Amino acid sequence: MALNLESLSEATSGAVGALVSTTILYPLDTCKSKYQAEVRAHHQQKYRNILDVLWEAISTRQILSLYQGLGTKNVQSFISQFLYFYGYSFLKRLYLEKSGSKSIGMKANLIIAAAAGACTVVVVHPLDTASSKMQTSDFGKSKGLRNILSEGSWDEAYDGLGISLLLTANPSIQYTVFDQLKQRMLKGKMRKKRDSESSPESLSALSAFVLGAVSKCIATCVTYPAIRCKVTIQSAESEDDVKNEAQLKARKTISGALYTIWKREGLFGFFKGLQAQILKTVLSSALHLMVKEKISKATWVVLLAIRRYLLITRTKTRLKSS
Repeated sequence: MALNLESLSEATSGAVGALVSTTILYPLDTCKSKYQAEVRAHHQQKYRNILDVLWEAISTRQILSLYQGLGTKNVQSFISQFLYFYGYSFLKRLYLEKSGSKSIGMKANLIIAAAAGACTVVVVHPLDTASSKMQTSDFGKSKGLRNILSEGSWDEAYDGLGISLLLTANPSIQYTVFDQLKQRMLKGKMRKKRDSESSPESLSALSAFVLGAVSKCIATCVTYPAIRCKVTIQSAESEDDVKNEAQLKARKTISGALYTIWKREGLFGFFKGLQAQILKTVLSSALHLMVKEKISKATWVVLLAIRRYLLITRTKTRLKSS
């Protein structure tokens, strides 16, 4: 029970942290996604940077459109982070118990994080595709989640699944770096705890923010070309230059996305929007992990109280029935 309780605590605090960070930074995420989705020759590009996207929203009086798809994104973020952190925490503790180790190594950490990420991606990918289409559609013309899912097939809902599975390396790298740095930072505080119900050590808000920023920056730089391809694949049908269905299908493959970016923008096209991606994801991840670390103990206490209440209620029921 203790194993499941700690995993549930990690999952809940991680999901709430994701909800907060996603909501606060959503306009920046929309600007970034629209900028990344544009794949055209340099002289034809509508946006030079994400500020051009912001100015378009302001000049056309579509500021609220920067929030198009927020509800879908929040649902996707909450579910994905809950599943990811539950799986990640569960598998990590299971590994430590089975191996008898006191700490988890870099290699094992990466494998566990990748496994948790892959399972999560398969479940929430339709929501991810829908939110991407909402964000990259023209301001004021975004369709609702129901319309997007009903108009397309299941194949379309899973556009870019292959590259999304590849991108599980991103959170794997991020949380592995974060955990390794966290272990070193908390090494002096850690004591051997025999009481299974004692809450785990947590970082200060500032330390969690800094480590979250550093770990996400490293993961983003390593995996960015794949991130750009994913946005290109998921938003392909919103591009004006996609003239027929065959061309659209080609754009929705990894090889097609790579070829399109290479042909129109060259090598540096694979890193178009990197600065915006780093700004958004580093702030989001740092805020996410800061919130998660600060509420993890409170979440643990609440779940522990619920468990004790259920045990007491169950015991009273048994006594009455006997």
